[in-house]
Amino acid sequence: MKKRALFSVSDKSNVVDFAKGLDRLGYELVSTGGTLKKLQEAGLPAIPVSDVTRFEEILDGRVKTLHPNIHGGLLAKRDDAGHRQQLEEREIDPIDIVVVNLYPFKQTIDQPGVTEAEAIENIDIGGPTMLRAAAKNFRDVTVVVDPDDYQPVLDKLEQESLQEENRKRLAAKVFRHTANYDAMIAGYFSDITGDITPETYTITYEKVQSLRYGENPHQQAAFYKQPNVKGASIANAEQLHGKELSYNNIQDANAALEMVLEYEEPAAVAVKHMNPCGIGIGNTVAAAFQKAYQADPVSIFGGIVALNREVDAATAEQLKAIFLEIVIAPSFSEKAMELLTGKKNIRLLKIPMEDAGTTRQKVVSVIGGLLVQDVDEGRVTEQALTVATKRKPTEQEMKDLLFAWKAVKHVKSNAIVIANQDQTLGVGAGQMNRVGAAKIALEQAGDQTKGAVMASDAFFPMPDTVEAAAKAGISAIIQPGGSKRDEDSIKACDEHGIAMVFTGMRHFKH
Repeated sequence: MKKRALFSVSDKSNVVDFAKGLDRLGYELVSTGGTLKKLQEAGLPAIPVSDVTRFEEILDGRVKTLHPNIHGGLLAKRDDAGHRQQLEEREIDPIDIVVVNLYPFKQTIDQPGVTEAEAIENIDIGGPTMLRAAAKNFRDVTVVVDPDDYQPVLDKLEQESLQEENRKRLAAKVFRHTANYDAMIAGYFSDITGDITPETYTITYEKVQSLRYGENPHQQAAFYKQPNVKGASIANAEQLHGKELSYNNIQDANAALEMVLEYEEPAAVAVKHMNPCGIGIGNTVAAAFQKAYQADPVSIFGGIVALNREVDAATAEQLKAIFLEIVIAPSFSEKAMELLTGKKNIRLLKIPMEDAGTTRQKVVSVIGGLLVQDVDEGRVTEQALTVATKRKPTEQEMKDLLFAWKAVKHVKSNAIVIANQDQTLGVGAGQMNRVGAAKIALEQAGDQTKGAVMASDAFFPMPDTVEAAAKAGISAIIQPGGSKRDEDSIKACDEHGIAMVFTGMRHFKH
């Protein structure tokens, strides 16, 4: 019985060379549409799929391979006498190799201004059906979905060493591929119908790289990205210099990026272990970094720095002077690159800072499940604040309060931030009680607390935090409010002449 290979590919990379190899090995080549044309133009004796189905394609190509002569040839078990008899009775030839990749749905929906009709027409039906049929019958059928597999498969066929285990691995890749494809389609329809938390949550990610290890050397890890991620994302980073990113590098870099995106002014953020150790804003990015550095010159050592403006020579000189793991920016000047690439191990990441403009979701794994929520994009303006105390904040205090509020949002709860003059002074992160976080932040700020402001990510359950702030000389506080004992904290602020404003919004970060 003659051997038969079926080709139907959207990505035509190297398909002619693969087909030539199969032709040399005696395979009859069957193909569809544009793939058929490409093979025939290369001088290959490929026949149209309609010769096999004895049925011309219809509905503008929507139906061409959905036919028993195709799927009977794919799904028949060669060691089943009943299956073989049915093929013979219906004059159906088995198909031994399937070479298929799918309509470019991902590339289509990624285009600006794509219409719903265009997206729908790029949902492949026949391709996934053939792939799944062939993969199901991997014991008898070799299915190739990835052009990178063409040469390895051809080599094994030429050596007569393509084993069932090889076909099983190719089948596994097929099912991952079709699952990825269907997940993108499901995600597209969930988006256009507004189903943010559907009854089943189907997401897909594509591998960027294997990592040397995870949080610790005994943990295996890899980095994946969403297929159509846009805008400011670590997944869109272009690494300009330095060694490969680690798991912890990526975590910290993502935290730094999220923080620096809060600020419209030139801003610099220094991060250690996913918490800010220093944030500064200024008229220039160099001035902003100087403030971020001075906020905590000890903790920044070995940290990650994110900037929301191009790194110029003046900023690069400062960055070069200390040990940093990563510098993130939308761009680097030629002189800055010259200065920074002199340090062998520093990683330089170029990341677009514009927002993707789409609703983002945060996904966290728990044992046996996932938690899904919207990303915390909540922000407040001065007009949205409620002054709870007798004294109102001054203009400078209000500016510092809003600056500190943006910072405390990104600190692990319980969180307290002390700030003054566009600069963080102390950060209390991840404590089991709020006054403990306040004491850490105030101690770090040291003798700079007089006249500074305090931000808290959640309300004060009792006035002890206000008392600690007053003792340190804090002049104004911003916090969500909403405690049953708000009046106790308000009273304490009034007694010490502290201005306090409520945001009506909390920023727990676990």
